[in-house]
Amino acid sequence: MALSLPAAVLLALVFLTAQVTLSTESNKCVARNFGHDSVVCECNSTYCDSVGSVTLPPLGQYSSYLSSMAGSRLERGQGQVQVNSTGAGLRLTIVHYQKYQKIRGFGGAMTDAAAINILSLSAGAQDQLLRQYFSSEGIGYSVVRVPMASCDFSTRLYTYADTAGDYNLDNFTLAHEDINMKIPLLQRAQALSPHPLSLLASAWSAPAWMKTNGALIGKGSLNGHPGGKEHKTWAQYYIRFLEEYAKYNLTFWALTTGNEPSAGQMTNYSFQALGFTPEEQRDWVALDLGPALHASSYPHTHILILDDNRLLLPHWAKVVLNDVHAGRYIHGVAVHWYMDSLVPAGISLGVTHHLYPEYYLFGTEACAGWSPLDRGVKLGSWERAEQYAHDIIEDLNHYVVGWTDWNLALDQTGGPNWVKNFVDSPVIVDAKRDIFYKQPSFYSMAHFSKFLWEESRRVGVSASQKTNLEYTAFDRPDGSVVLIVLNRSSSVIQFEVWDPAVGYITSTAPAHSLLTLAWNTH
Repeated sequence: MALSLPAAVLLALVFLTAQVTLSTESNKCVARNFGHDSVVCECNSTYCDSVGSVTLPPLGQYSSYLSSMAGSRLERGQGQVQVNSTGAGLRLTIVHYQKYQKIRGFGGAMTDAAAINILSLSAGAQDQLLRQYFSSEGIGYSVVRVPMASCDFSTRLYTYADTAGDYNLDNFTLAHEDINMKIPLLQRAQALSPHPLSLLASAWSAPAWMKTNGALIGKGSLNGHPGGKEHKTWAQYYIRFLEEYAKYNLTFWALTTGNEPSAGQMTNYSFQALGFTPEEQRDWVALDLGPALHASSYPHTHILILDDNRLLLPHWAKVVLNDVHAGRYIHGVAVHWYMDSLVPAGISLGVTHHLYPEYYLFGTEACAGWSPLDRGVKLGSWERAEQYAHDIIEDLNHYVVGWTDWNLALDQTGGPNWVKNFVDSPVIVDAKRDIFYKQPSFYSMAHFSKFLWEESRRVGVSASQKTNLEYTAFDRPDGSVVLIVLNRSSSVIQFEVWDPAVGYITSTAPAHSLLTLAWNTH
C-alpha cells in the first residue's frame, strides 16, 4: 500500500534519526551562558572542544554538522542518501555544471591586540587557542592578515621608519610587537597548520614625516605625487617589510595597497589612516608599488587594491583597473564588510566581477560589535554568528574567494585598543582565569573554513520554491560536495537536497541554525 505523504515523511525522518551519530562526549563544548541569546564554549590549558579531523563516510552516505542558537556546536550526524525523493516541499538541487569561483581561504588577523591576548595565557592555553584555529583538528584557518606597524588594535602609535627624512629607510626596523609577539605566534601557527599559511600584509599609515598632515592619525595623504620621492619611499617600505619578515621564514602571499584609504580622507578621523583617492591609488601602483615589487625578491606577491568597504565598488575598481599600467600589477580587490547592508552585493561585488573577471574578490576584514549602537563584546551572541554566516554566504554567492575575520583574539572589553574602538572577536580571552571563550561566531566561521578547502569551486544551487534558507554549494578538489545552509528564521524548515550524481538527502534546518552537509560523489 502506498504511504500517504505525511507518513512517508515521518518514516524518512525516523529512518534518518536512526542513522544519526552525534559528537562524542569527550569532544563536547563546555557551555557558559552570559545572558545573551546563546552560549560560549569555555577552553583552558588542558581541554577544549574540537570538531577533529573530518573524514566523509563512503558513497551513499552523508555527514552533517549543526550549530544553533539552542546550543549545538558543530554537532556531527550521518545519514543515508536516498534513491527516491521524499516529496519534501522544498528541494535544493545541486547544479554541478554551473561553475563559479574557486576558494582561496578563510582566516583572521594577527594584530598587536590579538598577539597580546594570546600571549597573556599560559603556554598550554596558548597552544590550545592556536590549535583551534590552525591545526588539522581545528577549523582550518589558512589566511592570516598582518598589520604593517600599528593600527587601532595596538597599545601605541608607531611605524617602522619614524626618523624624519629617512628616504632611504636606513633606520627601518621592525617593532618589539613584531619580533617578540606577532612573528613567534605566526611561526607557531604555521608549524601547527598542515598547509602553508597565506599571509596578507596591510599598512594603516605611512610615517608622519611623509604625510600632508604630519601625523599618523586624521585626514592626511602622502606628500607630493605618485612617482615622487615620498611615494617611492612608501613603496620601498613595503619591500623592506617583506624582507624583514622573510628573515624569520615568513613569506607573504599578498599585500594590500593600504587599509581603508577612504578613512584618511575624513576630517577628524581618530586613528591611523592614509588617504588615497582611487586615482592616486591607481597611479601609486602603476608608478611606484608595482614596479618596486616586480623588481624585488618578491615579484609573485599579489597586490590587492581597495581594502575598504564594498560600497566603494564598482567605482573604485573602474578607476584603478581600467588603467593598463596599474592593472598589470594587480591580482585582486580586497573588501571589508562594514555597511554591507547599504549596497546590494549584486551591485558592488557582482558588477565588479562581471566587469573584471580576471581579478578576484577577497574579504579582508570583518568584526561584530563595531557599531556605536551595538558596541563591544557580547559573550554568547548567536545573532552575531548569524551576521557572519549571512555575509559570508552572500559574499561567496557573489564571487568572493575568501573571507578574513578581524582580531583572532580580544580581551573581555574587546581590546586592547589605544583609541578605545572596542569590538567583538570569535575568541575572547580571560587571562586572570587562564581560559578563553569560543564565541558562536567562531563556529560560524568554522562551517566555512573547515569544509571549504582551497580550490573548492562554487557550483549552482536551485530552490524549488521561495524559502527563508540561505545557502551556497561547492565541489571540493577530491570530488566531494559541501552545502552550507543558514536558517535565520524562528521556524524549523524541512527540505531535501537532490544531487543528480548521488540521489536525495532529507534534512532539517532547526530555527536559528547553521548546517553544513557533505558527501562523496564517487
